[in-house]
Amino acid sequence: MTTHSAACTLNSPEETAKLAARIAGALRPGDCLLLDGVIGAGKTHFARHLIQSLMEVPEDVPSPTFTLVQTYDVPAGELWHTDLYRLSSLDELEELGLTDAFDTAICLVEWPGKLQELTPPHALRLQLALDPKIEDRRQLTFSWSDAKWQPLMERIFA
Repeated sequence: MTTHSAACTLNSPEETAKLAARIAGALRPGDCLLLDGVIGAGKTHFARHLIQSLMEVPEDVPSPTFTLVQTYDVPAGELWHTDLYRLSSLDELEELGLTDAFDTAICLVEWPGKLQELTPPHALRLQLALDPKIEDRRQLTFSWSDAKWQPLMERIFA
């Protein structure tokens, strides 16, 4: 399987929020976004704006750091937002039911490295990196191997 990648610079939290909303409109149940990056890179900010843009009436979107999973019913279907930072074993992941959700819900996964061999091969990975020179700037690198992401990437990078 060939892995593709593309990158962009997000100059502000507002640019990050706008990109999240653009991506949100293309998501369907069974789609999985893996949000990777160091603490403070903007994973939860991105996820929060993506989720809010899918809601009929935007509401508060808390970080799932302590609950591990937050689920939402949005017009496109069920959405799972999960933060695996505190996860200590794959057994805990199985207990959450996340592997089933990969097939039936839109899934946003923070700290996807914890998935190990359970990482869905059809996922779109978003790697957020801090800019050492400008506080609010982020470098975002997308990587994917499933061809279903190509039309979205073409729209983003057109």
